Amino acid sequence: MRPFVHVNCAMSADGKIAGIERKQVRISSDEDKNRVKELRKKYDAILVGVGTVLADDPHLTVKELDYDTNPIRIVIDPHGRTPDNALVLDEKAPTVMITSSDCEKEWDCEETIHFEGELCLSEMLETLAEEIGIESILVEGGGETIAHFFREGLVDRYTVFVGGLIIGGRAAPTPAGGDGWAAENGIKLVLKDSMVMGNGVVLTFEPEKR
Repeated sequence: MRPFVHVNCAMSADGKIAGIERKQVRISSDEDKNRVKELRKKYDAILVGVGTVLADDPHLTVKELDYDTNPIRIVIDPHGRTPDNALVLDEKAPTVMITSSDCEKEWDCEETIHFEGELCLSEMLETLAEEIGIESILVEGGGETIAHFFREGLVDRYTVFVGGLIIGGRAAPTPAGGDGWAAENGIKLVLKDSMVMGNGVVLTFEPEKR
């Protein structure tokens, strides 16, 4: 059985998660940052794509937790672009790297999982469940990674903080980036909750059951 997948992100009032240079922009309110910290504590793992690592260099940890109690950090990096000094590889939490069988890069991390050909997210999730015992994953970005999870029908819950900020820019990334539609007719979501949080609102959706 695959892990439960919860996608969480923050976007501006015009639907952007960063500027056109893809560098991190402060969108979340202090209240939302506290919400995300508490959310991370509830999940076995936090997952991002390598683009988020290169753009933001995040820790992906909860500060008050130690190595053994922090969620496992998972990075999807098919071509070995994560630098050795990335914060996601520090000693604050275990890290699992997901890369291709052709990648010769070696990281100092808990585990590296290699896949053949194009990565199948459903197979990756099954491997994480069977080999590591991961039952729940919080996906935090970036846009293309989130889009792939939606496209493969693997998102169980989607929360987004909409902040009081306009970023603009035709090429600025959005929560579900990539080549276009996540599905032929889009993926219909059901609004489950909404909550004002500082100068913004948190929306909670679940995919419509077919």
